[in-house]
Order: sequence, then structure tokens, then C-alpha cells
Amino acid sequence: MEDTSTEPDPGSRPDREPDGPDSDGGSPRADASHGDGGDAPDGADDLAALRQRVDEEYDFDDFGPADMARMSAEEWDAAFDPESWITGDRLLERAEAELKSRIARRDVFGVLERVREDGEERLLVYSDEGYAIVRPTGEVTGQGTVLRDIEPVVALAAMESHDVPEPPEDWSLPHPDTVPEGSGEFGNLMIQVIAVVQVLAGGALLVASFVADLNTIVAPAMGIVFLLIGLLLFVMVANARLSDRFRSEEYRERLRALREAKERPDFVPVEGGVVNENDRNE
Repeated sequence: MEDTSTEPDPGSRPDREPDGPDSDGGSPRADASHGDGGDAPDGADDLAALRQRVDEEYDFDDFGPADMARMSAEEWDAAFDPESWITGDRLLERAEAELKSRIARRDVFGVLERVREDGEERLLVYSDEGYAIVRPTGEVTGQGTVLRDIEPVVALAAMESHDVPEPPEDWSLPHPDTVPEGSGEFGNLMIQVIAVVQVLAGGALLVASFVADLNTIVAPAMGIVFLLIGLLLFVMVANARLSDRFRSEEYRERLRALREAKERPDFVPVEGGVVNENDRNE
């Protein structure tokens, strides 16, 4: 079983030597910053510039797996200061609230539960395509699409600067029968109106060309163009509706599979409310 993890654990950062007085009664850090007239070291300037560039390039209010994959190691270290990471029960509470909000918005597809092992609570999120287990340290283990969806959520929850939204009361996955056939019906209706106008305009130009016996090919040519545009718009609307129906039906089938299953999927290493470490480490 594939097992990947990410751990925004402050304990994993390199050890720093404590500041201490030197022979002149000062500190090495003070000497480094004041040895050339009080100017900041070039390294600090480079880090500040990198952080500014990262803030401008990435939208941390809508941070997702694609952004995480695009980030380099230097950008990650600059954006997420290890000393400011939140851990422990507070991290689980923030991650749980963030996940509930995203499940309610359908940004995350999965069942969210709290499990316990050795007196330590953890978050479990699973679906028919994978699972993820979140520890109080910020470590996330699991497999499949669920893991890729949960990793950036936990990273955001561990940031003090990130405001976790208040989840709605009914945040769980919807009942399959309540899922609509499709979305964007207003947009489809507007495209249909435009298509009807194009068809009418094309038909009017063609009729006028033959009735008025116009000695030009511009009017019939434009009429044919309008007709083709109108037919193309009708085809686009039909294709969009079929795609929406297909996605909605696929979503309903996944919801039914989760609801009808009496137990968690076999690949989820959790029995009852306890994490099965032997299965997880295979």
C-alpha cells in the first residue's frame, strides 16, 4: 500500500545554536548585524524578497494541491515559517473546521471522522478513492486523491495568519437524491437566447436576399454565417448539459457507494475508532 506523508513539524527544522555572549560581552548575532554599520545581512534581504515574491505569486486564501506541487523547497520555507506553525489539539480543531467547510462546498469529497490511538486524537478523511490521517503534529499520511486534497488544507490550518471559516451546521456530504442534474442553467439559457437571435438574423438575411433580389452575395453569406453560429451555440449548450448530467450522475453514484457501505473501505487502516498502524505501514 502506498504511504506518503507530509509533516509541517517545527521539530524537523535544523537546530539553531543559542545566542551567547562573546569575549567582548556582545553576541554573535549582534556583531553580524552591526559589524558593517547596522545594515541587515544579505541573507535576510534575500529572504524578505523571496517572501514578497511568494505572497504575490500564490493565493493562500485559495491554496490547493496544484499550488503545493508548483512550490519549490525554498518558496515553501519562505512562505511557511516553522516557528509560526500551529500544532496539537488546536491544529486538529482548525483542520477539522476547514475540512467541514470544504466538504460543504464540495471542494473535498470524503467522510470526516475523529479517531484515537494511544490516547492521541487524529482526523480521518476517506472516500472510495483514498484516505488521509492527520496527526496533531501536522503529519498527514494516506493515499489517493483524498491525501492530495487534505495536505494543503492542513498546511493552511497550521498557519496562524490563515482565518479558518466557521463551517455550516449541515456540512456533511449531501444525500444522492438531493444532487441536481446540472448547474449553470442561467448561462445555458442566455447562450440559447443568443443562438436563437443568430438563427433568426441569418434566416432573415437569406429570405431578404431571395425576396428583394439583392445583387450582392454579402447578405446571403452573412446569413449563412449567422445560421452556422447559431447552430454551433445550440450544440455547445447541448454538450454542456450532457456533461453536467454525466458529472452529477457520477457524483451521485459515489455518494450512494459511501452510504450503502456498512464499513469503511478495506484500504483504510482504521478499525472502529483506532488506527491500525500495522496495516498503515505496509
